[in-house]
Amino acid sequence: MDGFDTQEGVIIIAATNRPDVLDSALLRPGRFDRQVYIDLPDIIGREQILRVHARKISLSDNVDLALIARGTPGLSGAELANLLNESALLAARRNKKKVDMIDIDDARDKVLWGRERRRVMDDAEKRLVAWHEAGHAIVQAVLDDGTVPVHKVTIIPRGQSLGSTTYLPTKDILTRPKKKLLNEVAMAMGGRIAEELVTGDFSNGAYGDIKQATRIARAMVCDYGMSDLGPVALGENQDAVFLGRDITRSQHISEDTARRIDGAVSEILNSQYKRAQQIVGEHRSALDKIAQALLEYETIEGRHVLEILQHGEIRSPIVNAKPPKLPDAGTSAKPTTASNSDTAAGASPNAAPSPA
Repeated sequence: MDGFDTQEGVIIIAATNRPDVLDSALLRPGRFDRQVYIDLPDIIGREQILRVHARKISLSDNVDLALIARGTPGLSGAELANLLNESALLAARRNKKKVDMIDIDDARDKVLWGRERRRVMDDAEKRLVAWHEAGHAIVQAVLDDGTVPVHKVTIIPRGQSLGSTTYLPTKDILTRPKKKLLNEVAMAMGGRIAEELVTGDFSNGAYGDIKQATRIARAMVCDYGMSDLGPVALGENQDAVFLGRDITRSQHISEDTARRIDGAVSEILNSQYKRAQQIVGEHRSALDKIAQALLEYETIEGRHVLEILQHGEIRSPIVNAKPPKLPDAGTSAKPTTASNSDTAAGASPNAAPSPA
């Protein structure tokens, strides 16, 4: 930056998504001494961005961009543009002249949680995945206070998971109280608990859930001060600049403190495991009905989970999207798509989905 005269009216602007690894010499007075933090768009900003990109797409009258903006927290402008592009592609594949709300919902699921990829599974594996996801759904639906409801439960492989239970917040979540974090840990345990309750055994399908729950519990103890150890930061993350990712925690803690940290993390995990165990046990009938619905329809929505909990049965329609049927051997008939107009198929983040 040397050689510029301050009287020439030259302003240098730079951008980075890693301000934590910048050389302090760049940030001295007279250099990049003005820092403007650009956050991800809020719900109002997302709606305005969607309106800009929607000008190039023919939308049906039932498309509500405000509702889409509410259901896409954490997405950047580029991701919102990609969402509408994906929905237009889906509508074109379905021979539609306009993009419907169902196209945008399916595109959002693909963008947020990965593309559906049907795999060959035998009946035993399907039943295991169905009860696993039903366990997640039961715990989340019971513990939710209306801010992060269950969005969709499916046993169709998506991304790297064999099934998923997804939920979308009804508003932008800026803070995470201790109660909410404990609920997330309990929800992650629901799948393994349901497997053990029904089969008397559990599989490695809960690998991702346990990893997620442990990460949350350790952050509560070491970073948020949400344990009996008190409000103290027990080791800061150290970044390797050339890799750009977390490598290890600071070792400026004693062995005794490290043992206490492990004990506090285990206490959180074990207590929430027992809590989720109690919830699943108390709603065993609903658990079985959700699993049976998943085996029949493969995908159900969050409202269906609530209907089973409240009324003991599904009362609203389910749209069931089945894969095309193969023609009989020796015939030249084209594959046909099986569908049921009385039935809806149709997972945010934090997200985070809960992999099977």
